[in-house]
Amino acid sequence: MKNRCVEKFSDFAAVQIERGKSANTIKTYCYALQTFASWLHDSGGNIDKLTRIDLQQYIKHLEAANRSAATIGKVFAAITSFAEFKGCTSITEGIRFPVQRKTLHTAPKSLSRNERNKLLRDAERDGNIRNLALIFTLLFTGLRVSELVSLDRNDIKFGERSGSVTVRKGKGDISRVVPFPVDARHYLFKYLETRTDDEPALFLSQYQQRISVRSVQRMLKQYGIHPHQLRHTYCRELANSGMDLSSIAELAGHSDTNTTRRYSKPSHSELEQAISRVFG
Repeated sequence: MKNRCVEKFSDFAAVQIERGKSANTIKTYCYALQTFASWLHDSGGNIDKLTRIDLQQYIKHLEAANRSAATIGKVFAAITSFAEFKGCTSITEGIRFPVQRKTLHTAPKSLSRNERNKLLRDAERDGNIRNLALIFTLLFTGLRVSELVSLDRNDIKFGERSGSVTVRKGKGDISRVVPFPVDARHYLFKYLETRTDDEPALFLSQYQQRISVRSVQRMLKQYGIHPHQLRHTYCRELANSGMDLSSIAELAGHSDTNTTRRYSKPSHSELEQAISRVFG
């Protein structure tokens, strides 16, 4: 269908090729123009004799058909290019667009205290000290899985009363140092005591190689957990403790505090509980 549309608008397509547009963009433009032309024909219009009213009515038609603002924007881009090709750019001036509705954001899904305790109990009962150390590290440092698997032994600092994790390969190549709580240190130390190799990687797979992101995902899936839930839980707990957003952003490695701000919003379950308390 899209190829036939390109044939119909071959002269327009040739100009777009000269302007460096990709083949996919040209096909998309031509398909959008063909759809617009069909609508115009049914409405008594003609794509070769475009008017501003035609374009504004078509935008309204797309909005009424529940097309997204992004889709309408792409259609408008195609028609704008066609108007330039036809030498009638005035038809695109002052066109009104639908207002894009803002999505109501609640906090990302995190584990409740009961869910968190169940995960830790189940992992301890399974008896795999590496998995237990890995889960504690994710849950008590908020690291991304990609950051966790990149850790080396010398990125961990143990002390009698404190510890830290140095993230050298964070998102956007931003390094940071994260406090390492005593419970997480305990299980990681026990795991490292079982190691007899000299591999620098902090966590190894069963093949004695650096563990992969996929392996961590598979392991957590056995407990019905997604890795991001542990990171979300970490950030959520910090927000609930009253820590300021800039500090949470620093610990989580967020370059934008707007990302962190989501954790200060109520979760869906918290909203439900609040409504239940009010209306019983």
